[in-house]
Amino acid sequence: MSTYIVLLGPPGVGKGTQAKILAERTGLAHISSGDLFRENIKNQTELGLRAQTFINKGELVPDDITIGMIRERLSLPDCAAGAILDGFPRTPPQADALQALLAEFGGHVHRVPFITASEEVLVERLSGRWTCRAQGHVFHEKFNPPKQPGVCDLDGSELYQREDDKAETVQRRIRVYFEQTASLVSYYKEQGLLVEIDGAQPIEQVTEQLFAALK
Repeated sequence: MSTYIVLLGPPGVGKGTQAKILAERTGLAHISSGDLFRENIKNQTELGLRAQTFINKGELVPDDITIGMIRERLSLPDCAAGAILDGFPRTPPQADALQALLAEFGGHVHRVPFITASEEVLVERLSGRWTCRAQGHVFHEKFNPPKQPGVCDLDGSELYQREDDKAETVQRRIRVYFEQTASLVSYYKEQGLLVEIDGAQPIEQVTEQLFAALK
């Protein structure tokens, strides 16, 4: 039977890093809903064009379009053994729709690792990021500082802080995430599928706990 994992976690918790490690070690396809949207819009697929009309109007893309993209992606050969779903579902109704969809493929959600950390840790990780103007190289005040403040080590261009990485914006993004996913976390907890993992630990320890949760 195919294995389907829903990976949850707020911005800055390292979910993307763990999803990549998980995909490499298990051979499961990593499906990022954000990447899926970008690919469909870039390739001007029917679903991509439909999604674009809502995005252009500043409206949320209806669940049936998102589910349609997920269905098409799961039908590809590299998903035969299952997949890691990253960024979808976001709400209990989407989780219900996913459950119905996976039943079409003869499967179901096996486990929902929820990688989390305190707001302070997440803000420190995200708000310390600085990007170079020339090539987009990323540095961090604490974890990967440039040799010379404000200057990129690689091309000498100016480092600046993106709006998304400013402390006030970061705090808002994190709070919105927890508010939006609270009901989804409860949904999977009630089903006995949710496993909380401390994302404040070093990457290797998070990976170790992640694999222990999936066994």
